[in-house]
Amino acid sequence: MNCWKSININKEFGLQRMNFISFLVSILAFTVLYVPVSIVHGRMPNNEAAFVPFLIVLFFLPMIHTLMHILPLIVMNKRVNFVYKKKYKCIPVISYSTKYHLTKKVSFITAGAPSLLLTVPGIAASYMFPEYYFYFLVLASIHIGMSFIDYLYMVYIWKAPKCAFIDNRHDGFDILLKAQ
Repeated sequence: MNCWKSININKEFGLQRMNFISFLVSILAFTVLYVPVSIVHGRMPNNEAAFVPFLIVLFFLPMIHTLMHILPLIVMNKRVNFVYKKKYKCIPVISYSTKYHLTKKVSFITAGAPSLLLTVPGIAASYMFPEYYFYFLVLASIHIGMSFIDYLYMVYIWKAPKCAFIDNRHDGFDILLKAQ
């Protein structure tokens, strides 16, 4: 296998810049989503009893996001190695790696799975549960911001040749081509 391109978003753009852009994307997403949903629900009061569950889900959202990346790999019977750590002694962090190279299609599905499995149901739930729409929209907006890096990865994967394989690494990924 020959390396066609090596991609490390944090090295290319910088971690602080990526976090700032993700934050801006979250605010923009909330602004764009809140207006039509609030028009649909009118002056529906928010149920304040949902604040504590909201904080709990918000705390575990990064871990749930990572699990949603892993879920398609498990469904497709791909070997996945999990690493569970605690950051600052209380924040759970899950990272994963695959034992083998993934095809372009599988990598694209894996990168987009959290958006399909968390953001879309969050937006749908904001329409279905009017008392809690604010909480669902905030969670969906934060998740859209978290997924910004995934969207960048998806753009790189999309531009890769059809026969490419993707090798996930801790600091990014490599796009590989079979040697001819």
